[in-house]
Amino acid sequence: MTGLDPELIRFLREELEVELPAARAVSFTGPLWIWQGKAADGKPSPMSWHFLTISGDAAAGIRAAAPGRSAAWGSVYVEATLGGTTWKTSVFPSKEAGGYLLPIKAAVRKKEKVGEGDEVTVALAF
Repeated sequence: MTGLDPELIRFLREELEVELPAARAVSFTGPLWIWQGKAADGKPSPMSWHFLTISGDAAAGIRAAAPGRSAAWGSVYVEATLGGTTWKTSVFPSKEAGGYLLPIKAAVRKKEKVGEGDEVTVALAF
């Protein structure tokens, strides 16, 4: 897919039903951050999730590959690799980030010894 505009690929697939090869993998580096839920009374809940925000060219590659690989809420099925750990998950679209959010589960964070604020590189395969 190198050199092809991801939006052009999406247009050709969805509007003209022309099948072009999409990226089969992307890599992205960024900081881990925590989202914490709120209880019914508005106070912070113990529920929290660690995420990596995926934007830029990596997000464009996911968008181009999404048709036929998406699920509920526009999520896209991926196989993620962080360090030596690989797992199957989904990335979720984020209008605020202009890209996708990748949840990083506790077992992965513990095994790879990473946490909030750490810069991590994740490879995603579709």
